[in-house]
Amino acid sequence: MKITAITSIVCNAQMRNWVFVRVETDVPGLVGWGEATLEWKTRAVRGAVEDLEPLLLGQDPRDIEQCYQIMMRHGFWRMGVIGMSAISGVEIALWDILGKSLDTPVWRLLGGRCRDHLRTYTHLGMGDMQSVYETDSADALVARGRAVVQAGYDAVKVVSIPYVHYTAPIRAIDAVGAAMDALRSALGDDVDIMVDFHGRPASAPLALEFLKAIAPARPLFAEEPVPPENLDGLADLARTSPVTIAAGERLTGRSGFDAALKARAFHIAQPDICHVGGLWEAKKIAAACETAGIGVAPHNPLGPIAGIAALHFGISTPNHIIQEEMVGAVPWYDDVVAWPIARTPGRWDLPEKPGLGLEVNEAEIARHPFEQEVLHARNAVLADGTVVDW
Repeated sequence: MKITAITSIVCNAQMRNWVFVRVETDVPGLVGWGEATLEWKTRAVRGAVEDLEPLLLGQDPRDIEQCYQIMMRHGFWRMGVIGMSAISGVEIALWDILGKSLDTPVWRLLGGRCRDHLRTYTHLGMGDMQSVYETDSADALVARGRAVVQAGYDAVKVVSIPYVHYTAPIRAIDAVGAAMDALRSALGDDVDIMVDFHGRPASAPLALEFLKAIAPARPLFAEEPVPPENLDGLADLARTSPVTIAAGERLTGRSGFDAALKARAFHIAQPDICHVGGLWEAKKIAAACETAGIGVAPHNPLGPIAGIAALHFGISTPNHIIQEEMVGAVPWYDDVVAWPIARTPGRWDLPEKPGLGLEVNEAEIARHPFEQEVLHARNAVLADGTVVDW
């Protein structure tokens, strides 16, 4: 069996352009699908996929580790997140091919079942961008949080930290604490709440003030309290925070996680399968985390193929905690890719179809061609014009 072509297809989903990767073989009808979505980097990722194609033409797609090594090493230059996202999309597609060729679901090839179903969580508005990133008042937070629970979820993530720099007004810190208290009171103790800091505090001391403010609401975890390059600050917070720290969505490959694990920079790791190098690299990262006594809660606000890959990963990974999903991002989410399971809010069951078990509707994808994504990060500017982290 040989790889005969690797192409990418874009499907615009408003905030994100989903980048799907198609790997063709010389076996009639045997095609694999992956995802390489990277916000605001769509054209760059597609170019990286084009650059990878000639490296793999003629290779056996079932030799996944060998293909990964070729993509990593034969391009000479080490990859950043753009290249690693492209590699991830190709690698996921190779697993789809392998599973189909063996008439076996991918999770069995990744080590077999560790659980019968996967617990999932969503965001305010079930993924609607305005709800996710523009809900800051306590009343709106409570109303949208209740809507998520009424939809059937028992876990919700909020992005309630304001745009800040190295310091923040006391009233801003207190407002975040009050909003979280209101949300906890409204949802009760049976619903887990996660707070995504989005790396907005530019310093660990300021992040700690926000962590202390939200601690009474007892969140499941606080995500990325400082920017990812501030590894020392993140490690300090992991030692001093009254709230469990989660991070890692912007780290790529084992090397990125190795330094963080050595520094004990977080309590929960959040690798993104579509950015770290694909399923096998994510499994290696999860194994290193397990050795360190760290669970994984993979990052995934991406498209449907990324979600299906995350399902197979989570079913087969022993230290998996909970899976992020954003299936309500667009109303036609299920029209472009048919899932191998009937999803339930907060729960994804065991897929039994070969490979990833998906079916791609290329005609439907064509109805949503590339568009410039909404440049929501332009909002991350303080009153004096200072540009801060989105």
